[in-house]
Amino acid sequence: MASEEAATEKMEAMKVEEPKLVNGLTLDERYDLVRSIGEECIQESELRKLLEKKPLPVCYDGFEPSGRMHIAQGVMKALNVNKLTKAGCVFKFWVADWFAMLNNKMGGDLKKIRKVGEYMIEVWKAIGMDMDGVEFHWTSDEINERSDEYWPLVMDIARLNTLKRIIRCSQIMGRAESGEDGAPNLNLTAAQIFYPCMQCADIFFLKADICQLGMDQRKVNMLAREYCDMKKKKLKPIILSHHMLSGLLQGQEKMSKSDPSSAIFMEDSEQEVKTKIKKAFCPPQEVEGNPCLEYVQYVVLPWFGHFEVFRKEENGGNVTYDTFEAIVEDYKSGALHPGDVKPSLATAINTILQPVRDHFKNNSQAKQLLSTIKKYKVTK
Repeated sequence: MASEEAATEKMEAMKVEEPKLVNGLTLDERYDLVRSIGEECIQESELRKLLEKKPLPVCYDGFEPSGRMHIAQGVMKALNVNKLTKAGCVFKFWVADWFAMLNNKMGGDLKKIRKVGEYMIEVWKAIGMDMDGVEFHWTSDEINERSDEYWPLVMDIARLNTLKRIIRCSQIMGRAESGEDGAPNLNLTAAQIFYPCMQCADIFFLKADICQLGMDQRKVNMLAREYCDMKKKKLKPIILSHHMLSGLLQGQEKMSKSDPSSAIFMEDSEQEVKTKIKKAFCPPQEVEGNPCLEYVQYVVLPWFGHFEVFRKEENGGNVTYDTFEAIVEDYKSGALHPGDVKPSLATAINTILQPVRDHFKNNSQAKQLLSTIKKYKVTK
């Protein structure tokens, strides 16, 4: 009897502990899902350790309400947020109305900026962002409520960094880091010098574990990690930077709200989408620097899980691609032509955007909001 009990105890001790699941996902599945978002992750080992120790990590992204929302900010952000919330993350959006004012967006008019922020939230609701795991925090409200916590942090970051280091972050505002002569850009306003110190402070103010912003925000996120070193903080914010979608025209590194032809906006009509895609740069057999294929890779495939090409039988008939690698192979060989890609891409994007169009057409409040912001002049 004693030997049986001893054997049972030994078996119990040898049992492997069941992995803890979050939303039905194992640690490995959560890590893979979160990591899939980032074109770059600093650092992967820190990300894995965070997910292991914290079931509900805090992710953050800040956005300036600066005009109509383009497809990268609308669709790609919704895809990324939904992946993160599925992996157990709480996503905090920092609605940066004060930052937009500092950066002279909407001519620095805070009332207009607020309206644009409300419009952007409406777009994300309409496109299907999982709002259960999302929080929206307005900069002006939060800082006013906790100013005794926020401003000392901003001033400490400013105190510990040189002007040269702060100017290096100017890309985060869509500003040049240096002039044509390579010297630091001294044409920035004093407000724009202050801006990176504030954005760096936001990360700690919101208690963010993960900075989930675009590659163009990398330098200020690195500033936050450097600040941790200066203050001897062991836990640094993890940087998970997503890909920046190119503009539709040749040579455009990113979409521009001030150039409507370079971007597809979330409530563009079907015809506007078709026209923009038709005029888009799409050189035959060239994948690198091809915005149409980039849209397929980062918008269509993640959304549908496939890309369906519609064409006449004499041109090869319809074909469905499940991987980007298969598309690249056919495109480079010439088996897939720009004349096949463009109309099929337009069809896919129009399908994605239709719920947004419907929302702004049928919801009276959203309709009025869109009508109002369309009258605003976009300022750089």
